[in-house]
Amino acid sequence: MAAEKVFPMTLAGKQKLEQELEQLKTVKRKEVVERIKIARSFGDLSENSEYDSAKEEQAFVEGRITTIENMIRNAKIIKEDEASVDEVSLGCTVTFVELPDGEEESYSIVGSAEADPFEGKISNDSPIAKSLLGKKVGDQVTVQTPGGEMAVKITSIK
Repeated sequence: MAAEKVFPMTLAGKQKLEQELEQLKTVKRKEVVERIKIARSFGDLSENSEYDSAKEEQAFVEGRITTIENMIRNAKIIKEDEASVDEVSLGCTVTFVELPDGEEESYSIVGSAEADPFEGKISNDSPIAKSLLGKKVGDQVTVQTPGGEMAVKITSIK
């Protein structure tokens, strides 16, 4: 049997998942069951798009619950205060300058479970993070992105 995938995440990320799981189990699940019950009352299920839609949503909710439970069960908590500031690692925030134009960007490197690029949190599985992991302040790195290669220089690690 294959080993379970480990999901690295911060304590805050795990708590956020636990809150989502609780909301799905206590609120969303009941809402979907009620939608199915109402849709059934409309009669013939073979041509009932509301019933089909509710059943699809139920499948999505149950799938998400299973996924979150698995992520929580296999969570590996990253202590942000233990993250190395000597080199880029999981749990740290790295700032770099794009070369040659000098546009500065900062990202926190987190596990895939809590990645949110719009909040400056990128997954350790992302191309940018993979290129930066293990590098030090002052290192120049070529990052593979969907838009092509990008050269960056690391200016700080926190």
